[in-house]
This record gives sequence, structure tokens and C-alpha cells, in this order.
Amino acid sequence: MGPSEFMLWLRPAALRCSWRRRAASTAAALAHKEPPPQPQYTLSDKDIQRLTVQRNIGVSAHIDSGKTTLTERILFYTGRIREIHEVRGRDSVGAKMDSMDLEREKGITIQSAATFCDWETTDPIDGSKQKYAVNIIDTPGHVDFTIEVERALRVLDGAILVLCAVAGVQSQTTTVDRQMRRYGVPRISFVNKMDRPGANPWRIVSQIRSKLRIPAAAVQVPIGVEDGFNGVVDLVHWRAIYNQGQKGIDVVVADEIPESILELAKEKRTELIEQLAEVDEEIGELFLNDELPSNSQIAAAIRRATIGLRFSPVFLGSAIKNTAIQPLLDGVCAYLPNPSELDVVAHDTNLPITAPPVPLQPAADAPLVGLAFKLEEGRFGQLTYMRVYQGTLKKASLIFNARTGKKVKVPRLVRMHSNEMEDIESIGPGEICAIFGVECSSGDTFTDGSSSYSMTSMFVPEPVISLAIKSTGIESPNFSRALNRFQKEDPTFRVHLDHESKETIISGMGELHLEIYVERMRREYNVDCVTGKPRVAFREAISKRSDFIYVHKKQTGGAGQYAKVAGYIEPMEKDPDTGKDSAFESVIMGGTIPSNYIPAIEKGFFEALEKGTLTGNPITGVRFVLTDGGYHIVDSSELAFRNATIGAFREAFRAAAPIVLEPIMKVEVVAPGEFQNNVIGGLNTRRGTIVDSEVRDDEFTAIADVALNDMFGYSNQLRGSTQGKGEFSMEYKMHAPTLAHTQRELEEAYKKALLAKQK
Repeated sequence: MGPSEFMLWLRPAALRCSWRRRAASTAAALAHKEPPPQPQYTLSDKDIQRLTVQRNIGVSAHIDSGKTTLTERILFYTGRIREIHEVRGRDSVGAKMDSMDLEREKGITIQSAATFCDWETTDPIDGSKQKYAVNIIDTPGHVDFTIEVERALRVLDGAILVLCAVAGVQSQTTTVDRQMRRYGVPRISFVNKMDRPGANPWRIVSQIRSKLRIPAAAVQVPIGVEDGFNGVVDLVHWRAIYNQGQKGIDVVVADEIPESILELAKEKRTELIEQLAEVDEEIGELFLNDELPSNSQIAAAIRRATIGLRFSPVFLGSAIKNTAIQPLLDGVCAYLPNPSELDVVAHDTNLPITAPPVPLQPAADAPLVGLAFKLEEGRFGQLTYMRVYQGTLKKASLIFNARTGKKVKVPRLVRMHSNEMEDIESIGPGEICAIFGVECSSGDTFTDGSSSYSMTSMFVPEPVISLAIKSTGIESPNFSRALNRFQKEDPTFRVHLDHESKETIISGMGELHLEIYVERMRREYNVDCVTGKPRVAFREAISKRSDFIYVHKKQTGGAGQYAKVAGYIEPMEKDPDTGKDSAFESVIMGGTIPSNYIPAIEKGFFEALEKGTLTGNPITGVRFVLTDGGYHIVDSSELAFRNATIGAFREAFRAAAPIVLEPIMKVEVVAPGEFQNNVIGGLNTRRGTIVDSEVRDDEFTAIADVALNDMFGYSNQLRGSTQGKGEFSMEYKMHAPTLAHTQRELEEAYKKALLAKQK
């Protein structure tokens, strides 16, 4: 090769290097560049007037705490519905917010439902009246449907945390509390079922402080107990409130506190002021100076501390007995924030990911920013629930999907009332609506095209259980249509094809979760299905570092394949912020591997993680560090380096003391005290570790960590050992190493399956 030819050959490489240097310097400049000043949109008087009376709230709780029953009363007292119907099919209609037949049959909430209502409050000090517009989302209590709670809390400004006056803080209550903290949602607590024998609100308040770790105090004292419960004392405004008339529709306010509970009311008011003094500066200063705050000062402090996520006021009542629901509605309007009182931010996609987020203003004339948080298949096509954070969304307007860049027209705009809808022409910031005919995914951001903003999506937990599923009878396109729709609606419902068995596998958050979808396929799509034995979502991991040097060579007449990779793999902890537990890192120096092959190596690593060599399950908790390698000027290619990485990883994996991980569930069992030994014994036989137990009156609660693989069939065993009186709930806690003999059994079963396939 002559000098001129050599220079021609070298030029592309030099150009590539200079291009990379320019790109790197440009990226560095962008990374340090201050974002351009954003136009400031101030709230007009009309905006402030509208937002001040707007409330977006969710109702969340553990199973059977009375969320839907409470929402039914709220709708009745606000005039949204004319009659009260019960949840568990006590009449032929069923609760308004449980619109699915399955929900009414089983007496549980499966899908979150949105509605809106108006509530007029009277100021107890000056007697003035104010009308509030309240959007409500009723959410499920079962952990299997936790994504419904996630997406509701992602777009709400406040929440009512419902607790049972007997059971108190339970496992799913803790989960809901964690979700509220994740999205910074202020909450007021409502101790329901005050009419039940054994109701003890003071124990529940103590549990909120100790178990949920949030300062809390009762703002009410019950008048009467259990069957005699007929009202509450308002500790903030110092008055007694009773429910009278048919279904408690008449609220009677008395200035005189019943003599029998006067001392208790004084004690609890003092406790309320003491708790507020710890979280609010104004009340704290008055408390230190031995001054008594006024009623209005206490109310203002509760509002400040609640919105600041430093306090939770506790209300008492009984939804089923129609008692003290109206004071709770007053509390929602008085203490929970309006859309302008919370900081909402978005990311400008034109700026680097490290750029500071852009604050959004709920101004009607600002550029539109809305978040699609839920999808449903309606009678008229896909129904997309959206929260508008900024700007105004109008019917027939053009909106842009920030993720795909696609422009779509809004053909129909509605406000939802459970399964009913009301057509509207436009909707302003801080409100929730639904649109038809817009193709998108859950978590997509929509704008009017004048900005490049995108909002963060909701957290989506990983599935823990799988089933093989196939339709019986004639193959129908409805089978795949149903699975595609369910996947789109529910991010925790996954479908994939097992390449070895050629079976369709569905994955979800629990047995009930998958059972509901199988039943929905039968009812909504007329597809009968049979399912295989539930499969647990095992994972594989490594327990020590392992080095590798691997050469991939293949010669096939023409250009061959050559790639050399060297480095090590090591265990990696899950990142609490990003949720990632596997990472690729390249520390290559000196160009021993050309940089254009590094993405192929990274791709090979993540491909190798998809299927482990022990049991065929995905691999987690691994960091892959590339330190050295080699290439051939002719025979090296992206395919060669990808194959080399897969081979190197499998070789290193075997030398890194690999282990099998299984999902561990947090199981909470509630049963009569007489069956305590039976329940504890049953959990022990399933390798359960008792974490906590509590005995109260004639009932007890046991909380245990149990492997999901050992929980199949537990519901039948529990019913048998407690004469049908025990109930349990469980939620995913973590993955942990299996026992040695269990790992051996899983490995042998996998080897047999591979041998059978080869034959």
C-alpha cells in the first residue's frame, strides 16, 4: 500500500475520530449549558378562583376497609346519585363505583373508577358558604391490582386513607402509604367501621404514628361507641355533629358537647395541639408561650402541615351506618390541597437529562401539558383517562404525544362518572377527563406542540407469578385480541411465548389477578381458556466476583468471526432510585476494542441475562465490567462480539457461585384468637418466618414472610383450620435465595426438560 493509498484508508478513521471529538465536546457543552429561560405564566384571577375550589382526591386502603362503601355515601350526600347501594350484592344494583359484573359478584374493586361531584361547605366561624368541585378516584384494595392505586395516586393532589377501626394498619395499608410517599400525596386518615364491636380509634391513631411513621392526631372524638355510635365531636371548631333523618342525610350541629365525653374531648384537643406544635412553627411558638391557639389557627395549621406532608388529621365515622361522612367531606375541602398548591414539574426533552426540571403552572392560557394515566376499552374505542396539569384541552383540538411525536385530534371529550360519561367541550388545568379515539400508552404525556415537555410516568412493579394459557375449542382471533388489550390497559399484566414449549404465558401480580383476566376473557370476548399450573417468577444471580477472558473464533470459508473480551462480573445491589439491578460498564483504554463494537457487547450482556443456565429463568443483580479485549481488522463484527460476550458471561456465571432466587411474600393472616396455634402451625409448615403478631380482644393478626412457591393452596388450608373464619392477604416483598435442596430440584427439572426437548 503506497503513502497516498494509506492516507485515503486512514482518512475515514480520522474523520470518525474528529466527529466523535466534536460530538463529545458538544454533549459536554450541552450538559453544562444552562437551560433557556422558560416563559412564566402567572395565574389569572379567574384561574385562582377556579383552582381554589378544585379538589382531586383518591380513596385508598387495605382490603375490606370500606373504600367503595365510603365513596357511595360521598356520592349520595353530594347529590351525585339518588340512592345508596351496597357493595356485596345486598341488592340487585350494587355500588355505583363497582361497575363491572365481576366486581359486584365478588364484592371487590378490580379497576379504579373516576367520578366527580360538588360539595357545599359552611364556614363554622363566619357562616359563609363555599361550593367545591371534587374529582374522586376509588381504588382497589387487593395488592394484585396495585397498579390501579399507583396510577391513581400519580395524578391526584390528595387522598383519603381509610382504616378499619378494629383491624387498623394492615399490610396493604403500609403499601398504600409507601405509594403516597412515592408521589408526595398529602392524606387525611379516616377510621371507618366505628360501629363494629372492638372499635378502638386511639389504637389506630397510635399505629399511624408508629407503623406509618407520620405524625397524626384525631380531629374528632366519637359520640357513643359500637352500636351506640351516632356522631362526633369536632375538636377543631369545638362542636358536636350528629346525623339524623333517612340515611343520615340531615346534619345537626350543636355547640354543647355531651357531658359524658367532655373530659375525653378536652384531652384529645390538647393532644391535637401538642402534635401540631411539633410540625408547625406558629402553633409551636404559641405552645411554648403557654398560649392557646384559636380554632381558625388550629385549622390553618392542620392545612399547612397536611399539605407539607408533615401531618395527617384523623377523622372517625361509619360509612355503612351513614354517620360522620359529611364532616369528612368538609375536611377534604378544608385540609387537602388544590391543584395550585403542589409543585408539579416536567422534563424538557430538548435539554440533557441532567437539566433541572421545568415547573408547570396550572394556568388556562399556558401551553397544554397532560398525562394519560389509564386506558380502557370502551364501547366507542379506546378510552384514555387524562389529568391536565397546564393549559386547556378542547374538543376537536390537535394534541401531540411527547413520546412518539404523533399528532392526533381529540374527537370526543368526556367527564367520567364510573361507567357513565358526560360530554364536555373543554377542560382546564387541574382537572381529570377522558378522551376517545386517541392511540397511546399508559404514562404518555400530551402537549399542544408548542413545548417539548414530558412528565415522569408511574412506577410499575414486576410480575411475580405466571400461568400457561390456551383457548379451548376453535382458535379465535379474540384470544390474541383480548391479551393485547389487557396488556395495554394493565402494565403489570405481561404476555410472552415460551420458545421451548410454544405455550402462551401470562404473568401478573398474583393468582387472583390472573384469575380475573381469564374470567374477563370468557365474559367479554367469549373465549374459554384452560390454564396450567402457576409458575413462580424465579430469578438467578451470582454470589461472588468472577473474571473472564474469552475468545470467539469461527472460520467458515470467506470472512470468519473473531472477537476477544476480558473483564469480570460481580454482584450488584438494586439501585433504590432507578430500580435497576444490572449494569454494563466499559473501562476499555487504548482502543483494544473499537468503540463501535461496545454497544454490541452491551447488547450481548443483556441478552445473556434473559435466560440463566441453572433453571432457564432471567438473571438479576449482575454488573458486567469490560476491561480489555482484541479484534481482527477483517473478521471482527458486531455479531462476533455479541456472541463472544454471551459465551464469556456464561463461562464466568458458572464460576461465580450462581444461586436461584425466589419471591418472598409478606403474608398477613387475620383469624379468631382460638385458632392462633393452627394458623402459626400452618405458616411454619410452609417455611414461613413470623415477623409480627398482635392479639386484640377475640381476634389476632400474624404477619409472616413466606416463599410464594409455598403459598399455593393456602386459602383452602386456612379455611379448613379456622372453620372458614380466617382470611389472609399477601404482597411481594423481595427475592431471596432458595434452599439448597429446592435449587437442586429446580436445576434437575430444567435439565430433564432440555433432554426431553433434544429427544
